[in-house]
Amino acid sequence: MYDPVRLAALVAVAEAGSITRAAGRLGYTPPALSQQLAKLEREAGTALLVRHHRGARLTGAGEVLVARARRVLDELERARHELARLTGLSGGTLRLGTFQTAGIHLLPPVLSAFRREHPDVELSVTDYEPPAGVAAVAAGEIDLALTHTYQPAPAVPLPSSVGAEPVLVEELVLVTAPGHALTSGTSRLPLADLAGQPLISMAPGHPARQGVEAALARAGATPSVLVATPGYVLVCALVSAGLGVGVVPEMVARTAATPVGVRLLEPGELRRTISVVHRTDGTAPAADAFRALLRGAFGRARHT
Repeated sequence: MYDPVRLAALVAVAEAGSITRAAGRLGYTPPALSQQLAKLEREAGTALLVRHHRGARLTGAGEVLVARARRVLDELERARHELARLTGLSGGTLRLGTFQTAGIHLLPPVLSAFRREHPDVELSVTDYEPPAGVAAVAAGEIDLALTHTYQPAPAVPLPSSVGAEPVLVEELVLVTAPGHALTSGTSRLPLADLAGQPLISMAPGHPARQGVEAALARAGATPSVLVATPGYVLVCALVSAGLGVGVVPEMVARTAATPVGVRLLEPGELRRTISVVHRTDGTAPAADAFRALLRGAFGRARHT
């Protein structure tokens, strides 16, 4: 069965004539939209688009699928409006909290899907550096918060009024300046090979990272530059400039604004878990609907 989100992506490209323009309309980054389209082509078992220097056009198979997709999406839209009236999602506000990486790379496509399904719900998004979003949900300031934890690290108990649902688990990977010898290989790099390497470090100003950086210190990585604020954009920029190496979440590395080399580490035990935090005392239809969209969008992307 074809994923309606991917069908909508194909229709958007057909209408825009370009993956870049379609991504802008849908709230995706172009690489993220390209991934959705590639998955749809695998599901269809054939090419649906032909990319060219001016954009993209449908193949014959793509034209067939787009025609059917428009009908399917129209019917789904009618069903969504009818269900929204029944479930109380025809108005109100959904208040979301997020941290920077999730706000840039995870939240936009899910928010776009939520907006399409529930256009009458007012959306509010506030930046909370973890774990501040957990406290904001517990205090009733927001309905949901995207937050993160790192491994290895001691478990931090949640307030009794909230629960956390994992959305995505990603490895931490090595980033270096382009062409660096440590990222020239294709196999996993043993953590011990970081011994003596100057490390662009996010501790001590990033408590969630302290367990990870303790593991790096045991491997012999030597702190070179401390980035006290939680800014992976700055870490990658300093790494790109050759001031040291870094260990960052894979999503950060693959979408870095500055050019970096990337390599998986061995063993793959340094990880970040992104979760959605919600209140457990009561029914919130808009929050429940948003969590369901998160599960649909990223459930298959989890890895352990």
